[in-house]
Amino acid sequence: MGYYSTPLDQEKVIRDPVLSHVYIQDQIIMDLINTTEFQRLRRIHQLGTTSQTFPGAEHTRFTHSLGVYEIVRRICNQFQRNYPSKTPGDGLWDDSERIVAECAGLLHDIGHGAYSHTFEHIFHTNHEQITQAIITNPETEVNQVLSKVGPDFPNRVASVINKTYDNQQVVQMISSQCDADRMDYLLRDSYFTGAQYGKFDLDRILQVMRPYKDGICFKMSGLHAIEYYIVSRFQMYLQVYFHPTSRSIEVILAHLLLRAKELAETTDGLEHFNPTLLMPFLEGTFNPETDLKDYLRLDDGVLNTYFSTWRDAPDKILADLADRFVNRKPFKSAIYTDKTKDLLPELSKLIEDAGFNPEYYTATDNSYNQPYDVYDPKSEHHNAQIELMQKDGSLVELSQASLLVRTITGKDVGDSRFFFPKEMLQTDDNVELFKPIYDNFQRYIKNDTIIDPKEN
Repeated sequence: MGYYSTPLDQEKVIRDPVLSHVYIQDQIIMDLINTTEFQRLRRIHQLGTTSQTFPGAEHTRFTHSLGVYEIVRRICNQFQRNYPSKTPGDGLWDDSERIVAECAGLLHDIGHGAYSHTFEHIFHTNHEQITQAIITNPETEVNQVLSKVGPDFPNRVASVINKTYDNQQVVQMISSQCDADRMDYLLRDSYFTGAQYGKFDLDRILQVMRPYKDGICFKMSGLHAIEYYIVSRFQMYLQVYFHPTSRSIEVILAHLLLRAKELAETTDGLEHFNPTLLMPFLEGTFNPETDLKDYLRLDDGVLNTYFSTWRDAPDKILADLADRFVNRKPFKSAIYTDKTKDLLPELSKLIEDAGFNPEYYTATDNSYNQPYDVYDPKSEHHNAQIELMQKDGSLVELSQASLLVRTITGKDVGDSRFFFPKEMLQTDDNVELFKPIYDNFQRYIKNDTIIDPKEN
């Protein structure tokens, strides 16, 4: 079933530093942008704590979502221009799917919470589930706008997010290994962090993208542009997303929220500060169906206000972690391997002897990602693999056509790190009380890597 939206009398043009311009041509897109739920994304940083490492990374989920919409719009234009459907079921592009695709692209991140992934990990929320709830809940402005298109339209948009929509071309525009979401965030994150690694030839990729009966593929002539995109993603994970300082600040944030959660569950230690909007999460009572309004009132600024207040909390651990987070005092870290992970309990004991609670002042973080993953039917989590169409119409999977991609296919990139207070690396004589402990601890650290001092 196709849906159509009322076009604007005159298109709106939004300037964008990454895509140059974002064109709003349909009334429904304009109305969705103006909803309170979408405007909230202005107050959610795209990269969470990464601005503590790359100061320019202050961009938001709002600008990213506009960017994803714009790339989807360009894909639809290219498909309609070059691959319009002639007969039902011919595997080409049916432009009545455009409005579903554009709405899903615009709304794909609307369920992200404050400090997105860290918040989600600590409080066991699911941003995709909440995105679907926002889209389908009759009380939201987003749902009311979507429902004007048709009574079942919100459910169809939500099913794109859920990857159950009946047209895989639309699903893969939003969620695949080369989709509008990934293409925008790589370019946008590269631009705002100042890192050059995320740049690739977006125009060329869109030119060689084409629909077929099972989804989206790319013309073989675009092989080198796709290779460049995969390598850009590889580099961004290594140089930006897995940066040890950003991960350190995330560790502090996670432990800060965990401490607040523990205090809320066991004592009245937080009643002084009355974190009203956080209480359903701290107490574990949050329900996305009934508490959606409270969730949508939370953003990065609300949490930062609580954290700033908690610097004066009577609980010393909460106050210290809040101070470290607000005033950017990251933990230090060292890489460990399978060979040295058995040393971590010894390091944790030394940290405890120095007066730090290991539960809140140590952490291990294993950050790995596969730049490209070939489809594995045994895997529970996988994305559609990238297919290249040859001149005879047959398809070949990307790693089979590219030696470069084949070299990094299925290989995890990243490292495993042990995080600890920076104080453990002090060498001043002023810390006489703990100096023997610090000295002993430092025997295990060499060039930001954990070593066994008995072997050196």
